[in-house]
Amino acid sequence: MAKFNNKAAVLLNLALLVSLLLIINRTESRQIAIGFREGKATPDCDSVYGAQDGDTCTSVAKMFNLTIEFFSSINPNLNCDDIFVGQWLCVDGSS
Repeated sequence: MAKFNNKAAVLLNLALLVSLLLIINRTESRQIAIGFREGKATPDCDSVYGAQDGDTCTSVAKMFNLTIEFFSSINPNLNCDDIFVGQWLCVDGSS
């Protein structure tokens, strides 16, 4: 009888652990989804430019008569220190 009770206790603990992990997972998923709904809207890009050798954020912004703030807002994930040749840069749109 002692072995049966021990096995039952192990199975019960395992079931409780799995339930706890599922609850945590659902809670985290809901928080992420809420963050997406409450987050900023993604920018809309109407025109793009393929970066050339030597281009910088400042030079591209000047080329298209944009402020660096607006250029950054329509290219939110752009790393200005690492622009590569052929990279598509948004040069017209709304943030």
